[in-house]
Amino acid sequence: MLTPLVSKASSAGVRGALKLTLGTTALALLVAQVLPTRAELLAAGPNGFVSEHVLVLPATPDRTWTALTDEIALWWDAEHSYGGKADGFSLEAVAGGCFCEHLADGASVQHMQVVQALPGRRLLMHGGLGPLAQMGVAGAMSFAFVPHQNGTELRYRYEVGGFTTGGLEALAPAVDAVQLGQLQRLKNYLTIRSPLGVEP
Repeated sequence: MLTPLVSKASSAGVRGALKLTLGTTALALLVAQVLPTRAELLAAGPNGFVSEHVLVLPATPDRTWTALTDEIALWWDAEHSYGGKADGFSLEAVAGGCFCEHLADGASVQHMQVVQALPGRRLLMHGGLGPLAQMGVAGAMSFAFVPHQNGTELRYRYEVGGFTTGGLEALAPAVDAVQLGQLQRLKNYLTIRSPLGVEP
């Protein structure tokens, strides 16, 4: 006769812990939705576009910096990768550092290069993400970390200019939406890991 691996008493405890975990996660995500977010595609034309997003994240600027840089592999959406996994991503937050993806068999991809790194204050990178990497364009992506009563106001801006057949205007909404999605993932990650600015 097979014996259950978990007794009824311990099973109830597991169910209770699971309910508590799910409840805590749901509450954290609800808080994330309440904190302000502002997104805007400021301009778009054949030769480029500018997008901005402003999000209030429930963590201090230093904690937000660490999550954005050192912990990027923990929240990046693997659907937007070459290798299909997020654990290959790394961001070396120093001037000249690489926002890279490490693939199987020693292969790698540089997504962007760090131009300016002021920990807890400002990060500036140059490069083209996704399909932009294959085009004759240049991109400047910046993050400003501003103290806020609810944690950090993260001010994101991505300015892209150059040339590609068919123009850049049609690509702008998709690139903008993907980047907002990644920032929302960062926000949700911090909400669960460092709710309301409490350090882990």
